[in-house]
Amino acid sequence: MSEIKKLNPERVWKHFYSLTQIPRPSKKEEKVIEFMKNFGESLGLETIVDHIGNVIIRKPASPGMENRKGVVLQGHLDMVPQKNSDKVHDFEKDPIETMIDGEWVKANGTTLGADNGMGCAVAMAVLEDKSLVHGPIEALFTIDEETGMTGANHLKPGLLKGDILLNLDSEDEGELYVGCAGGVDVNVTMNYPEVDMPKGFVAYKLSVTGLKGGHSGMDINIGRANSNKILFRFLTYATHFYDLRIAEINGGSLRNAIPRESFAIVAISEKEASKFEGEVAKFEKIFKQEFSKSEPDLQMKVEKTNAPAKIMANDEMHKICKAVYACPHGVQRMSDAMPGLVETSNNLAIVKCINGKFAVHCLVRSSVDTAKEGVMYKIGGLFNLIGAEVAYEGAYPGWKPNMDSPILKTMLKTYEKLYNKTPEIKAIHAGLECGILGAAYPNWDMISFGPTIRYPHSPDERILISSVEKFWNYMVETLKNIPVKE
Repeated sequence: MSEIKKLNPERVWKHFYSLTQIPRPSKKEEKVIEFMKNFGESLGLETIVDHIGNVIIRKPASPGMENRKGVVLQGHLDMVPQKNSDKVHDFEKDPIETMIDGEWVKANGTTLGADNGMGCAVAMAVLEDKSLVHGPIEALFTIDEETGMTGANHLKPGLLKGDILLNLDSEDEGELYVGCAGGVDVNVTMNYPEVDMPKGFVAYKLSVTGLKGGHSGMDINIGRANSNKILFRFLTYATHFYDLRIAEINGGSLRNAIPRESFAIVAISEKEASKFEGEVAKFEKIFKQEFSKSEPDLQMKVEKTNAPAKIMANDEMHKICKAVYACPHGVQRMSDAMPGLVETSNNLAIVKCINGKFAVHCLVRSSVDTAKEGVMYKIGGLFNLIGAEVAYEGAYPGWKPNMDSPILKTMLKTYEKLYNKTPEIKAIHAGLECGILGAAYPNWDMISFGPTIRYPHSPDERILISSVEKFWNYMVETLKNIPVKE
C-alpha cells in the first residue's frame, strides 16, 4: 500500500497515503480531526477546531506577498464507505488498501477516498512547503460533507479572513467549476401490518448485485442501473402474476450513491416455486440485455432460505411495490443554460421493509431551486397516496456561476501559460460545499478544481496519477498569481 508514496509529487502522495491509513467515514471523523489538528500544530501554524469539528489552519504569506488577497483552500475530511459484498473491511477501524493499476491508483474492493482525500492532501502540502510563493493561506477542512454537509452548514461567519475560496473537490483535471447543484433529502416512512407466514409456502432470498453504482450526481446521467428499481420492477410483476409475499427488503446503503445491491426475502406457494425460479432467470436475461453496455456484471439470483415468521399484509405489499416502482429515478431535466449539464435529478437511494417498518430515502438535486421543489413534492405526493409520511430535510443551496469572477480570470491565464490550452469552464450536478459556504461568506470569490477521479462513491473509485502532478503544479502557480488586495 505504501508504494503510492513514491509517486510524483511525493509531497502530495505522502499526505494522501497518511489519510488512507486513518478511518474517516462520514460522521465518524474523530480520528482524522485529531490527525489534522496535530498536523497543523506540528508545523507551528495557528490551528483551530471549531464547535462542530471543522479544522482551520492558517499559514502567513511568504515574504513580499503580504498584500495579496487571502486564499482559503477547502476540502472535506470524510469519505464514502462503500465496499463490494465479498470484501471484509471495517471502515471505522481498517485502513484503505491502495494499489497502483497502470495509470491509476485505486483501492482493493472499497472506495479509495480520493474524494476528497486528494484535495486535503494538496492543501496539507501547501501548508508544509516553505518554498512556495503565496499570500495569506487558510486551509479549511470540513466534516461530514458526504451525508449532510454538516461542517459547511455550521461554519460560523467571520471565523475565516480570506477573500478567495479554492474548493479542491471537483474531479476532472483541466476543468474549472463555477457552479453546482443544490439538493434536498426526501425521507419516506410508514408502518405496515404483518401476518403469519402461510402454510404451504417456501422462502427465497432474491438478490440484485454486480452493479457499478457511483456518484448520485456526477454519474446519474450515464445510464447505470439502480438495483432498487430493478428489484421492484420484478417484484411488482411477480406479485401480480404469482402468489408471492414479501417478508423483507434491504436495498441500497447511502443516499448519495446510486444503489448497487438490493435484497429481498420472499415467500411463494410450493406449487409455484419451480416456475418462480424460472421467472427470476428470465428477468435476469432481460435486465442483462437492457443494460448490456452499462452493467455487464449485473446479476439477479434466487436461493432458498429459512422461512420467516412474518410477512407483509397483502394490500400494503402491493401498494409499496407499486409506489417504489413508480418513484422517479435518474435525470429529470437537462439544463437549458449549459448544454450537457444535468439540471434536475433524483436518486432512489435506499428502500427498506423490516419488522413492519417501510422507509425510502431519496436525494433530489437541481441547480434550479423551484425545479428541485417540484420533484421532491412529486415524490412526496406519490408516497402520500399510499398513506406514508414524507419529510423534506437537509436542503442546501446551489452555487450560481459568476463569469466575471476575478479568480476565474486569473486561473484561466495561469492554466493557459502552464499547459498551452484553455481549461473548460463548467458547473457540476453535485453538491459542492461552495453554495453553503458562499451563503455564510458572500464576499468570497470561488472556484472549484481538482485531479481526475473516476467512479467516486463506489468500490471502482480511482484517481489518474498524472493528473495529481498537474493539479499540484496548477495550485502552486495559481498561488503565485493571486491578485493584490484592492
